[in-house]
Amino acid sequence: MSNPQPNNDPLHGITLETIMTRLVEHFGWTQLGKRIRIRCFTHTPSIQSSLKFLRRTPWAREKVEELYRRNIR
Repeated sequence: MSNPQPNNDPLHGITLETIMTRLVEHFGWTQLGKRIRIRCFTHTPSIQSSLKFLRRTPWAREKVEELYRRNIR
């Protein structure tokens, strides 16, 4: 059997922590909270609390990943 094709996903190899760090650097917490209405972005935000929430909440993680794809790459 041949080797599988390389992954074309732009998020391949990028951790959720890296995604969050880059989004916060790019937008700041205030703008991030306005773009994605998630409480952990608007009330005492931190990378760690956001990671904990995003790892448990697939719909929120999808929104964060989509914002990253559209704006950061």
